[in-house]
Amino acid sequence: MLILHCPYCGVDADETELHAGGEAHLKREGPGSTDAAFEDYLFMRHNPKGVHLERWQHVYGCGKWFLAARCTATLEVFGTYAAQTLAPPQHVKDAITAKYPDWSWEALQ
Repeated sequence: MLILHCPYCGVDADETELHAGGEAHLKREGPGSTDAAFEDYLFMRHNPKGVHLERWQHVYGCGKWFLAARCTATLEVFGTYAAQTLAPPQHVKDAITAKYPDWSWEALQ
């Protein structure tokens, strides 16, 4: 079972208390963007086997959204952090690269 730590209320919540919200750190496209850029924003998502950065909501807890870094193949969680964070914190990046040395935040940009 997937267990994530809510960075807001401090609870270790299992997946029955949470709601997945998709890929994290998306560049939002809106008015003034090209049709192709808006189409990519709406429909194109990374779906890796391995490390993935995701949005989660603590539905049956504090109700807040947060971000998590986890491996989609093993369900190993590398860390969670506030939803307003523009990039994964250094301790999360360090935890990922300790297990997957070739992983790079810059490669996801």
